[in-house]
Amino acid sequence: MSYFAAAVARVDGGWTAGEVSLRGVTDIEEVADRLRDVEPDADLSLLFVEADDTYLVVLRLDEGEDLRIFGSDSAYAEESRLGALLVGDLKTSVTGLEDVDEPRASGDDDTEQPAVDPEADPVGDADLLADLGIPAQKLLALCAHEGSMPADVTAEICQVLGCADEVEELREV
Repeated sequence: MSYFAAAVARVDGGWTAGEVSLRGVTDIEEVADRLRDVEPDADLSLLFVEADDTYLVVLRLDEGEDLRIFGSDSAYAEESRLGALLVGDLKTSVTGLEDVDEPRASGDDDTEQPAVDPEADPVGDADLLADLGIPAQKLLALCAHEGSMPADVTAEICQVLGCADEVEELREV
């Protein structure tokens, strides 16, 4: 299974990016260590792992701590060793967000839900980018958009964050 792993790190209001090799990683903490190594002083680090034009995993570290993970589909854990390592321990399906009665911080009263692919089972923390302008429902909608590939979702997220050019440069190498 092929993958592309790009890290973006925010330092002093700007973004730096680097490709991350996940070869030989044995656990999720080792993945987090490789993300920390991209920019040790970052106040925020994100790792986008795109696999086989099918799966997307987003990892987030705030000030090098508090690892949060979102996976576009739990099936990735069954498809590869890397998928099992990244999302295999995530038991929380996020497709049931519409059942949550908590008020939305965005103040958005729109109750329309994304058309989640019935074959996909997103897992983990879909709200991990909410404070950056991408609430859970938008992230799920991006992942569920028909014909959308993981690279498209990453590009859209990075466009909102302001680091799209840095990640696109990594793809061109």
